[in-house]
Amino acid sequence: MGALGYLAASVPPRMASAGAAVALPILAVQRLGDVAVGGLLVAASLGPSVLAAPLVGVALDRAGRPGLLVAASGMVTAVAFAAAAFIGQMPLPAAFVLLVAAGAVSPFYMGGLSSFAAGAIPDVRRAFAYDALSYNVSAVAGPALVAVIAAFLPAQAALWVLAAAAAFGSLAIRAAGLRPHSRRGGSPMKAIKSGLHRIVSHRPLAVVTGSSTLTQLGQGGLAIAAVALSIERAGSPTEGAAVVTSFAIGSLFGALFETARPTRRRPQFVMMAGFLATGLLTIAAAMDLGIAWTIIAIGLSGFFTAPTAAAMLFLRNGHSPSHLRSQIFTVSAGLRASASAGGAALAASATGFAGGALTVGAVGLIWIVSAALMLIYPNPAAGPPGAGTAS
Repeated sequence: MGALGYLAASVPPRMASAGAAVALPILAVQRLGDVAVGGLLVAASLGPSVLAAPLVGVALDRAGRPGLLVAASGMVTAVAFAAAAFIGQMPLPAAFVLLVAAGAVSPFYMGGLSSFAAGAIPDVRRAFAYDALSYNVSAVAGPALVAVIAAFLPAQAALWVLAAAAAFGSLAIRAAGLRPHSRRGGSPMKAIKSGLHRIVSHRPLAVVTGSSTLTQLGQGGLAIAAVALSIERAGSPTEGAAVVTSFAIGSLFGALFETARPTRRRPQFVMMAGFLATGLLTIAAAMDLGIAWTIIAIGLSGFFTAPTAAAMLFLRNGHSPSHLRSQIFTVSAGLRASASAGGAALAASATGFAGGALTVGAVGLIWIVSAALMLIYPNPAAGPPGAGTAS
């Protein structure tokens, strides 16, 4: 497939999912005058992914033509988003059903597609650097695209564009093809138990999963904490948006740098050092040295998240048996998504009594604890083949 082919297949559906989280609330306000309904629509489009992840992983691990499943998931997403554009004209329950379907298939092109990156791009370290780049580009481009369209057209148009992007990704995946992992049979429930057991009992994988999942508590809470900090110091939430944007831009530049020059350090060290740097810079950003300092510090902290993501994906791949690989990727991605949502909820609660600055500091502390967890990663001899070198 190659790097460009992988990006063409992975970015559009991921971008559509990230953009829909912004477009749906805007559309709900424009059509229904109710932002709360918009929040429920977003939850419907994201929530089912956690429950569906194990089954999606088993299906991909056993598929002889996994590209067909990933392509179909993109088309389901495209249909759901295109139909959701008619909210206000169609029954609301029907919109919820379609968005739940989109959420249920999202693990195919999120963690599921990541499990095929090493087979699509020959250089394994660079493959996961490109996968990290795919996630970062999607996270920035999706909301940005919606913001631009919504400035000139109704949010309905934004959803149509996102639907078109998901459909394009399906065509790109279908054209490129994915190499199957394993076609082992047996009970799906037994396979799910084996996958979960592997994540929990295999020490290197358990450490990587636990540490990377914990970071998402912090990342999920960052936006809430940044807005609270902005209100606390400037009396307005506007600077909070700038802080969150700087983190996203920093992550994107980090991903671009990682794809151009993949690090040659051991991936477990990259994860630990990157988490530590992100945590320390986030704590530094909480110091009352002016909004410019906060934006710069958070932007720098975001830079280190891309190399850690690439290293995490590389280690996850190396410790995943071929017949369980997609399942481990989808379940791990689901855990991270759940932790991000939990982090947002915790930050919202914390800002009520701790204030914005302390909450930002706590977010940084979470990353430092994640770095400390990497200290119990087994010695290099226990790592996957080639884990210490750039392939």
